Amino acid sequence: MLDVSDEVRSEIGDDEADRLLGGDRAPDGYECTSCRTPGDTHLEPTSTVLFVGEETAVLAFAHARCIPSQVVPVSEEQLAGAVRSISQSHTGAPDLAVPTAPAPAQPVPAPAPAAPAVPDPGRQSAPGQAAILGITCGLVLHGKVGHASLVVEPTGPVGRPGSTSGEDEFLDLLQDAGFQPVTDLDETPEQLPGWSVLVAMGKLHAVLQPAAAGGSTGWWQAHQPLQVTDAWRMAASQLSEVTMYAVPAGMVGRQPREDLLRQALERAVALGQVVAASLPLAGT
Repeated sequence: MLDVSDEVRSEIGDDEADRLLGGDRAPDGYECTSCRTPGDTHLEPTSTVLFVGEETAVLAFAHARCIPSQVVPVSEEQLAGAVRSISQSHTGAPDLAVPTAPAPAQPVPAPAPAAPAVPDPGRQSAPGQAAILGITCGLVLHGKVGHASLVVEPTGPVGRPGSTSGEDEFLDLLQDAGFQPVTDLDETPEQLPGWSVLVAMGKLHAVLQPAAAGGSTGWWQAHQPLQVTDAWRMAASQLSEVTMYAVPAGMVGRQPREDLLRQALERAVALGQVVAASLPLAGT
């Protein structure tokens, strides 16, 4: 009932993979690293999920219906924090909580001073200052269905690497990466292959993009993981994806309620200043 993907096998080695599949190293019960509910390796298909930091790796388990077996790169700091949380819990399995979707029922603006790998932040209006990406989490209705969403807005213009013109190319850069312009907020954007949203221990940790050498790398990473609500997580889990909207600096701002967030997004859509994509809860 246990699945060990080829990429997990390549990281842990054939001997360890075979011991897991043989039942020697796999726990009987575990807390799913995605949905945080109990699982049983003897009764239901189970995925092995390997979280890999710079120097440390942690093997976790998840319902196969929630996420596939995969390797998920995380920062060493995030991994250490997750391990501390696990050691303080009463869960016996070496289980790290991640790939699910989270977000507050009321949007919580998250100033996330983490520079994206692509696009690179350009300059703000003040020379020499790098733009910072802020993230607001909230539920956005697509018709009558609430979708767990992230609204990404930089603090200043974002230019292409090496550009000194001060021109804001944030949306152009994201469109180059596959994000599409939004013309109707009620329509769900298409999924973007290779991108994903990383959630650990009920907190938003990162938005991941495809890495040039394969696998995933951080596009945005929270300096402090962001707590998200059960409503956001439930919506994301039901659809297995999160909608990411991106807008230029100053377009939406900090909105304390989801109705105000939607109104601000609708104004930005009317101006043609929103791009979006649906991102899976776990990427490879």
